[in-house]
Amino acid sequence: MKDYGFKVTAAGRINLIGEHVDYCGGKVMPAAISLKNTVYVRPNGTNKINLSWTTLPDKVSLDIDNLQNYKDLKYGNYQAGAALIWQKAGHKICGCDMLQDCTVPFGSGLSSSAAIEVSTIAALAAVAGERADPVDVALKAQTAEREYTGVNCGIMDQYASACGKKDHVMLLDCNTLECEYLPLRLGDYYLIIANCNKPHNLIESKYNERRAETEEALKLLRQKIDINCLANLTPSQFKSYGTGLPRILKKRVGHVVGECERVRVAAQALKAGNMEILGRLLNLSHASLRDDYEVTGREPDALVEAAQKQSCCLGSRLIGGGFGGCTISLVKTSSVDDFKEFVYGAYLKATGYKATFYNSDIEDGLTITKL
Repeated sequence: MKDYGFKVTAAGRINLIGEHVDYCGGKVMPAAISLKNTVYVRPNGTNKINLSWTTLPDKVSLDIDNLQNYKDLKYGNYQAGAALIWQKAGHKICGCDMLQDCTVPFGSGLSSSAAIEVSTIAALAAVAGERADPVDVALKAQTAEREYTGVNCGIMDQYASACGKKDHVMLLDCNTLECEYLPLRLGDYYLIIANCNKPHNLIESKYNERRAETEEALKLLRQKIDINCLANLTPSQFKSYGTGLPRILKKRVGHVVGECERVRVAAQALKAGNMEILGRLLNLSHASLRDDYEVTGREPDALVEAAQKQSCCLGSRLIGGGFGGCTISLVKTSSVDDFKEFVYGAYLKATGYKATFYNSDIEDGLTITKL
């Protein structure tokens, strides 16, 4: 890659706990992982952004003056959207060649889209001689995903991808963007990522529907109580004011309120090194995602069920938008191989799909290196 001027990486992410509360203004606990999107970029003196991939035969050329025209591309639409939003924010877009190397599996719930958006924006800034502020990059990347690709996402994925810190999880307030970095000290335990290998598509799934349901619930609740986001609703307030909500909306709000409380307790457990409590919270989170938020599905449920049957596993849950994707499990380090073998076999028998396991090493988010 010596011919390129910069190497830019942005991470995929896991979310320890706090699922589907980022767009409700809640606190979440994500971390950047070693699976990344890497962009090698160099100026080319034209008005084109030429895209190629290490894992795909496709080559795509984007016209800098017409970036709005690429929403329907199979590959390159995320890059085009990121470039357009960066351009609209007043930044210079230089013609360049970009080689993209993504190790975050697509459709896995590990935020390949955020890693692509964040790394693309940072690469455009680098080749134009600009300094890219990670928080600003995250916000622009979120805008690109919402306005260009149509996923009405919260800020968690892009923030974790850009601002992650090695060996730390982030206690991120998605309403204020206040962020506390907590050392990830799991003692004798390790986080195992397992992919159910049923790809999901957040646009075609019910992700946007869930977002609309929480917005409708907030509108109804604000007729009774002064709250500026759903995550501000306390458990006692939910008990008092949630009874009048339609049944489905009450279930959705019940998940949000409960998950926000689980995040609060999980942060305390992590600081205290109490892995048993953390594991129980993971299990409770999955049950809520399955029963109240209804975003899991047969395959993720089977994967979690297989994990939870193992005595070496303190807790397991779905992560990401849902309807497929990945789970995380808190597993005794000495039993990792036996755990993987059992879960692989049990899941294959239950679903016919073969699970894939990944390392959950926690790394920095955005990195920019001059070559």
